[in-house]
Amino acid sequence: MRCDLELAKTMYRRMQLIRQFELRVIKLVNDNEIAGVTHEYIGEEAVAVGICSALLPSDVITSTHRGHGHIIAKGGDPRRMMAELLGRETGYNHGKGGSMHIADVSLGIYGANGIVAAGVPIAAGAAWASKIRKTDVVAAAFFGDGAANQGVLHETMNLAAIFTLPLIFVCENNQYAVSTSVKYSTAGPGIAARAAGYGFPGVSVDGMDVEAVWLAAQEAVDRARAGEGPTLLECNTYRFHGHFTAEKALGLKYRLPAEMESWRERDPIVLWRKNLEEANTLRREELDAIDKSIEDLVQEAVEYARSSPWPIAADAFDDMYSSTGVGIPAKGSSWNGESTI
Repeated sequence: MRCDLELAKTMYRRMQLIRQFELRVIKLVNDNEIAGVTHEYIGEEAVAVGICSALLPSDVITSTHRGHGHIIAKGGDPRRMMAELLGRETGYNHGKGGSMHIADVSLGIYGANGIVAAGVPIAAGAAWASKIRKTDVVAAAFFGDGAANQGVLHETMNLAAIFTLPLIFVCENNQYAVSTSVKYSTAGPGIAARAAGYGFPGVSVDGMDVEAVWLAAQEAVDRARAGEGPTLLECNTYRFHGHFTAEKALGLKYRLPAEMESWRERDPIVLWRKNLEEANTLRREELDAIDKSIEDLVQEAVEYARSSPWPIAADAFDDMYSSTGVGIPAKGSSWNGESTI
């Protein structure tokens, strides 16, 4: 094991927090306490935790529609996240954004995004700001294998290479874009290999091994901070549940049971716990205590959300527009829908 005890413990704790948070969210969706659907991150925890463990608190991430894991890994408050999912005023977006729009700029979380690959150029903007302001901030953009074929990603990779931006492209290759296998949708020798066309490193890493992800991310972060430009990390992983929580009800079947079982045998949390026990890094009792503390934390988050007030209807349009600027209505004023630009 290459990481120290404190980091090893933190990575285990954060992976467990993501897992238990997501399992509880699924139950709340099925019980109709959370309206609509969510996109589960179960099985991919090692990617978010490995990447964010290599970042500083001042560094920036952009997320995706499957973003709960990224936000927790970067230090997001599970209570405010749960409140947002339950549509409460105390949520990150005051209950108005929901699952795919959680952000916390104070933690360097520049937002989840429901549009495929749309967070990537936002991360490039943060990296550009870091470069011209000389702040030493590194940005990491999470995206999936489906986003790997979006034009905006390639435009951003080109720009990042030209300006040697401190930007890490993190492809979470969970093998399926909704129900389409990456084998059918993506040409070439692999997603990581595409970086060569832009003149910067592309690395394929085992996304079920949190330490392997962390080591690859640390090297990419070091390059970025040294002014050597971007890196593309392709983290090969797998979502244990469907594309979203309604998939089972819809009866979608596109993955073979044997395939799913083979990936479940490589559960990143089980593997990391086994690694810690066999290395005598942490005793079973210590790991069990962490698990119990996570259960308590998730239950506290649910209780916090349930006890929080609902948003006030009169505030529904607040925060949609800037409160200053020409043509922007002030709070409480009416707007006739005509452009003033």
